Amino acid sequence: MPLQAIDEDPRTPYQLPFPPDAQDEIVVPKAIADDERIWVPQAENVSFRPLCLNRSQGYWMNLLRVRKSGVLSRHRHPQPVHGFVLKGRWHYLEHDWVAEEGGYVYEPPGETHTLVVPDDVDEMITYFQVNGVMLYVDPMGNTLGYEDVFTKIDLCRAHYTKVGLGEDYVDQFIR
Repeated sequence: MPLQAIDEDPRTPYQLPFPPDAQDEIVVPKAIADDERIWVPQAENVSFRPLCLNRSQGYWMNLLRVRKSGVLSRHRHPQPVHGFVLKGRWHYLEHDWVAEEGGYVYEPPGETHTLVVPDDVDEMITYFQVNGVMLYVDPMGNTLGYEDVFTKIDLCRAHYTKVGLGEDYVDQFIR
């Protein structure tokens, strides 16, 4: 059994320096931003709010906000995706479950699905971690387009420049 040191005061902060090459943490005090300029338009009535854009590991975490019912997209994930519904609800045409407020969804690699926001939902917000690439496909799986962390960064830079925050506003979310 390993020896355990006695911690005289558990409220004493860690006293040693962090590794010199460690990256800074990201702290977003108010993730569901009231400032519309922070939400990056992706399509009509669809926007995202970046939280972490990890270019070294190829994933991104964001809030996806949809402000109108309807079909959002049909897409395929070669890597896993995690989602947590903060507001509203949605489902996939290919499954019989509904992702509701407070619910968690794990999407395994290889999953292809069509996201739909029901008619009676005015606004849906879901926190997603998307790993790798998201391929937009037709009903037969032919690729129509893609998103990855680099296209997300490019969208953010262009949007933040356009709304006056500056293209470097996105840098705070990039790791």
